[in-house]
Amino acid sequence: MEYFRRRLGYNVHEVTCFMCIDGSFGITRNMSEKNMSAMLSVSPSRGLVDEKFRVVVQNLFHGQDVTLHSLLRSEDDDLWQAFGHYVSDDEGTVKVAEHVCVGGSYQGMEPMGLLWSMKPVPGSRTGLRLRKKDLSTPMLVHISVYCGHISQGFRETKALACAVAERWYMAPGVRRVEVTEGGVRGTLFLPPGSGPFPGILDMWGGGGGLVEYRAALLASHGYVSMALEYMSPKALSDPSRQVGKQYFEAAFTILKEHPQVCSDRVAMFGLCFGTSVVLSMAVYSSVIQPRCLVCLSGSHVQPLRGSVADVFKDFEKDSHKTRYDEEHRVIWRDLLLPIPSDPSKKVAVGQLQCPLHLLKMIGCPVAESAEDMEKMMEEAGNSHLLTILSYPGAGHLIEPPYTPHIASSNFMVAASGGKVVALWGGEVRAHSSAQEDSWHRILAFLEQHLYGPDLKTPGDL
Repeated sequence: MEYFRRRLGYNVHEVTCFMCIDGSFGITRNMSEKNMSAMLSVSPSRGLVDEKFRVVVQNLFHGQDVTLHSLLRSEDDDLWQAFGHYVSDDEGTVKVAEHVCVGGSYQGMEPMGLLWSMKPVPGSRTGLRLRKKDLSTPMLVHISVYCGHISQGFRETKALACAVAERWYMAPGVRRVEVTEGGVRGTLFLPPGSGPFPGILDMWGGGGGLVEYRAALLASHGYVSMALEYMSPKALSDPSRQVGKQYFEAAFTILKEHPQVCSDRVAMFGLCFGTSVVLSMAVYSSVIQPRCLVCLSGSHVQPLRGSVADVFKDFEKDSHKTRYDEEHRVIWRDLLLPIPSDPSKKVAVGQLQCPLHLLKMIGCPVAESAEDMEKMMEEAGNSHLLTILSYPGAGHLIEPPYTPHIASSNFMVAASGGKVVALWGGEVRAHSSAQEDSWHRILAFLEQHLYGPDLKTPGDL
């Protein structure tokens, strides 16, 4: 009987064992009132993407094997899923935040495992990456509980109970405003209220385009944030639309002079190539005077002094350093190695005059760059401005908390318009921990340097 219970996920009180005519044993399930009324709750059912939720299943049998399954349909119509195996407690309850997951796409006591361990369902297109584009709508996560420990066939299996969680990048009251002033292309996200608020200029990396969701989330935490578009194949190839220092100065000025922004409390936030832009502008521009900087997965090598196109021409000179793994995925890590000793080929970070929050992980020569930057700043006497956080097991693509880890994905190279599959690296659990820890530390850093005794903190808004 115990064998049948474990194999099928039925409690011993739910089944009746019988002998067939041929001498074999059979089993039938007793559909009791209790099992028919299993309850699944998610709280809060509506929240920001960086907010934890609690998943609880009640009205099960004691010691019952169940599977919790999460399913999300992306805006590109791809399905993402995660699942965990649990055993109900003495009260017939499973609490994901308190109980151990004994198997599935994650294991252990993982309150948010149903989100960060998500992967495309079997048979999906290759090279997928989960990104939100329409920020006026939430990501809908469908969570279901199934009888037994199962790892497939969720569509064909009837769930005991279901619930839906809304995950938002924009908090209630946050407004989205398109920016086209002075040739600048971007989007402003304004927190509810009249302000004034600190501002953040948000820049992504070499994939180009306008990426808005991080800026929207920052606005949800009390910052006027501008997602800036500064890379596209057309802009990089058209001499009349060259993006350089003047473009970034114009964007910074638009943000700084917005009536809801504290003009002396504007930060810059960069990822990957955005790090090079942020560092270069903070050092070489007399117009851009940021209060603080946040840089993720980037380097100080190849400073931006002219145009973005000029920098990518320099990258092309080192294209022979590009490597490929056994699946022919691109590895760009060596393009900037070894770290040059020639000061003209690096941003002079010794001249920085504002605090810098730097994250290092796999991808690009981030660790080597961080060490060299620390050395340069120590020699210049401004190392007290530098904070370095190290996440050895994290991959290159650091996203807001609970976003699925992407080890590789399709990547459109803005400089050429070509499409490749890029290897970003990282280990799922370590990467997910890094995303959660780094985000909370980033928010704390921004609050420390952008809010003060004469300005309400995000929590007071």
